Amino acid sequence: MQAAETLIRTAVAGGVELCLANPGTTEMPIVAALDRAPEMRAVLGLHETVLAGAADGYARMAGTPALTLLHLGPGLGNAIANLHNARRARSPLVNLIGEHATWHIAADAPLSCDIETLAAPVSGWVRRSHEADGMARDLADALAAARANGGQVASLILPHDLQQAETEISAIAPRETARPAVADEAVAAAAQALKAPATALILGCDALLEPGLGHAARIAAATGCTLLAERPSARVERGVGRPDMAIVPYLPEQAAALFADFERVVLAGCREPVTFFGWEGFASRLIPADRETLRLAEPHEDVAAALDALAERLSARDEPPARPLERPAAPSGPLTPDAICAIVSGLQPENAIIVDEAISSGWSYAAHSRSAPPFSQLLITGGAIGMGLACATGAALARPDSKVIVLQADGSGLYGPQALWTQAREGLDIVTLVIANRAYRVLQMELQRAGLNRLGPQASALTQLTEPTIDWVSLSKGFGVPASRVETSEDCAKALADALAEPGPSLIEAVVG
Repeated sequence: MQAAETLIRTAVAGGVELCLANPGTTEMPIVAALDRAPEMRAVLGLHETVLAGAADGYARMAGTPALTLLHLGPGLGNAIANLHNARRARSPLVNLIGEHATWHIAADAPLSCDIETLAAPVSGWVRRSHEADGMARDLADALAAARANGGQVASLILPHDLQQAETEISAIAPRETARPAVADEAVAAAAQALKAPATALILGCDALLEPGLGHAARIAAATGCTLLAERPSARVERGVGRPDMAIVPYLPEQAAALFADFERVVLAGCREPVTFFGWEGFASRLIPADRETLRLAEPHEDVAAALDALAERLSARDEPPARPLERPAAPSGPLTPDAICAIVSGLQPENAIIVDEAISSGWSYAAHSRSAPPFSQLLITGGAIGMGLACATGAALARPDSKVIVLQADGSGLYGPQALWTQAREGLDIVTLVIANRAYRVLQMELQRAGLNRLGPQASALTQLTEPTIDWVSLSKGFGVPASRVETSEDCAKALADALAEPGPSLIEAVVG
């Protein structure tokens, strides 16, 4: 059989069920091979940033890799922003990147470029296949690499002539990977620190999922420590039955006030928190230098097992009682970002997936949703905007029985609106709320923080999304997704309730002042 078919058979043997593709000429053997593998679902994306973001969202919810199929270096280049987010989310995914035939590379054809150099900054593992008989082994290694180190991006470069060459190899089962255990000494040191007052336990990685959250709740109940979630968090399980904890703030002033209350901090599956940018007057590291900082577990280690061991060492048996289910009161009157957050929190169904790329408009959602029914929240991890619509697409492919709700800023949504077409084609159950302030509001906020309260005409124009105003309703309908526009809280609540009651994708443009 052709080596391209051995690739797909190996992926299927490794438990991969999804290939997100925007192929070109150099990937045609792989496209043909997908027809001979009904176990693999092939989904077309109209832009590679959609593929990368969808693979990220799929991995966050499924916990297993999808494949992306990318066309040479330029296709990879289009995907890099959301691959950056996936790397920061520690999402396992495998890029299959087509390459010119080996005998054609020296010709320096128009689409030729240094694919390895492009892939390296957003990949934990990069390899180029050099023979047809080795392609199946290369993919098996890529799958193992994607699942290693707590999850990472693996990129495999596949010359066209090797894809279509005949080989005696059929498929190779990828080797199993396991997270290394945390040393007993680290557990003992963390237990000692957590017994002292004014201690915070910052959770990351799988500590923010069950059963890690349950272990963390037991620890907090036994010691009185404060639980925090890392920022950025790839996925946080929230709502009734889960620990009520704050996410490390974005603004340095808020973070400084938070960490001023602690004498020591224990890190479980996360990096030490730092500021997003180099703000004058604030240190890069958010934990003051005179505070004691201990590490229970690295992100690539078995964090949930370490928390379980820590809870046992502390003789922490019971979790605190669950908060009662509470729904925010339905707001009325003008539509504001805070009102939208309250409306979503009041209507979201149990086991919803909330994809949050609201940027400057979604800050009150955490407070409003603290006692909502159990749900998953996916956040932007690497700061590369344009993940919301794509990440939601992948999350819906991973969890077709869950309603996906997107809190989407209008500016960042314009980086990947093509995802709407894939949502329509695949009939995905996604409701997108575009919070349309018609500006890059976060940039305006940063300008004000820098003391620039009066902007000249050019600086002002660079932060406005008007003249012309973007028509999200027409844009969405053009991609095949039903859409409406609302401008009051009452209309927003009704539109969201109606959208949640219907299967399939829909979009609400919520215009705020």
